[in-house]
Amino acid sequence: MSAASEPPGLRADAARNRRLLLDAAATVFAEHGTQASIAQIAQQAGVAKGTVFRHFPTKDDLVAAIICDQLDLLAAVGTRLSEAADPTAALFEFMTTAVDLQSRDRSLCQASGEAFADNRAVQAAADRLTEIAEVLTARAQAQQGIRDDVTGQDVILLLRGIYQAAAPLCDHQPTLWRRYLALVFEGLRSPATQPLPLPAPDLFSSPRTQAGRHPAP
Repeated sequence: MSAASEPPGLRADAARNRRLLLDAAATVFAEHGTQASIAQIAQQAGVAKGTVFRHFPTKDDLVAAIICDQLDLLAAVGTRLSEAADPTAALFEFMTTAVDLQSRDRSLCQASGEAFADNRAVQAAADRLTEIAEVLTARAQAQQGIRDDVTGQDVILLLRGIYQAAAPLCDHQPTLWRRYLALVFEGLRSPATQPLPLPAPDLFSSPRTQAGRHPAP
């Protein structure tokens, strides 16, 4: 887990146990979906169920922690790529990594939608990811590698759409998402032949977001 998503003041042994539980839960959820039981997760981790509940009072808390872990992992990838020599290639690598992660853990991709939209920790992690997407997008635009009417928020929304386009066929064609990712890359490249018909969405001021949004801790 990244330092950003780890609870403050956690002792070293407690942090190790938390990491063990998150890794075990991620493995179980990837195989059985988020409907898997706490007992299965405890067995995978080699601990008692009570140990799981001491760190995560509910299963939703555990799922939210894993979502934060994934979002912060992607943000760390984006931060590294923000110093790459080729900004456009860096943006495309970031997008490829994000969709690849979704394709390898479909259950958590589904869980990270509406059910956790109001979770403060998930919101904060999503904000961090959006911020780095804005940086990567701006750098690619400064290089004139992508069209200038795209924002980092557009990129974040496209990432989910790319996976969802291929999801119905992923059991038989697990890498089909690469086709749709390539189509998106072509649409992003500069120069644009036509302007986009509407402005980019403001994810932080929409009624749906504001209704459930809390300030980041």
